[in-house]
Amino acid sequence: MAKFTFTEKKDTRSGFGAGLLELGKQNPNVVGLCADLTGSLKMDAFKKEFPERFFQVGIAEANMIGLAAGMTIGGKIPFTGTFANFSTGRVYDQIRQSVAYSHKNVKICASHAGLTLGEDGATHQILEDIGMMKMLPGMTVIVPCDYNQTKAATLALGNHQGPAYLRFGRPSWPVFTAADRPFVIGKADTMVEGSDVTIIACGHLVWNALEAESQLEQKGIRAEVINMHTIKPLDVDAILKSVAKTKCVVTCEEHQINGGLGDSVAQVLSRYLPSPIEMVAVQDSFGESGTPAQLLEKYGLGPSHIVEAALKVIKRK
Repeated sequence: MAKFTFTEKKDTRSGFGAGLLELGKQNPNVVGLCADLTGSLKMDAFKKEFPERFFQVGIAEANMIGLAAGMTIGGKIPFTGTFANFSTGRVYDQIRQSVAYSHKNVKICASHAGLTLGEDGATHQILEDIGMMKMLPGMTVIVPCDYNQTKAATLALGNHQGPAYLRFGRPSWPVFTAADRPFVIGKADTMVEGSDVTIIACGHLVWNALEAESQLEQKGIRAEVINMHTIKPLDVDAILKSVAKTKCVVTCEEHQINGGLGDSVAQVLSRYLPSPIEMVAVQDSFGESGTPAQLLEKYGLGPSHIVEAALKVIKRK
């Protein structure tokens, strides 16, 4: 029997929009900046409620990052919004030089990440952004799993000091975490306890991991599912505690196999607890146009692929 169910689907970008509006009511220093995608980033409500604290910069993403960095000097807490592709690849120099290097309190909020952007195709489906951002010194990287957790993560970033990258998506997705569940940056959530294999996932693939866990249970395999919503700082203790018990691990992410969550987990295990690992991720390729479901299946990110990886890694113990 499935341990998690859902009664509705909501896009995670709407969780960001709801969190930003609530933050705006809590803290007058919170400001929003958007690069001509206010509706897509669900920043409309914030703009309507606080027009004097919202800045539409147009299709000028690099300028947006520079403006945000400057605003922090006056004590503002800027949340920038655009597609993940434009939030990272287009403005990496500005993020590195103006935000990360001087440890500015800028929150880089990125929607439409990964394959589930869907029909917009490979040019917009960035799959390298987690790796790009986690390599920047002092940058916090968060990839929440559903609407509720994205809202909670946005609220948590309002009280977090330092640069951060918040990655979320476009499609409607199951809402399966509690609305009142506390969000602690850098502290993973163990969704299901098990003893045979550890499954560590982030973002949309947490739900796929939970579906895979149910399928594995039917085969008599007890999988432990960990929602690693914070890629950096990584919850090393949660990884080591779980893998010490299960002796093997599968990582799951809507990202390239190189540079993402899997690499981070493998680095921890290689240093402290060498163990078999399989990675469910995009295998060094660009995406293409299609529905989110079609793309997740074609690129090997569906529940059945997680089950396959789990069976494979268990045999390697």
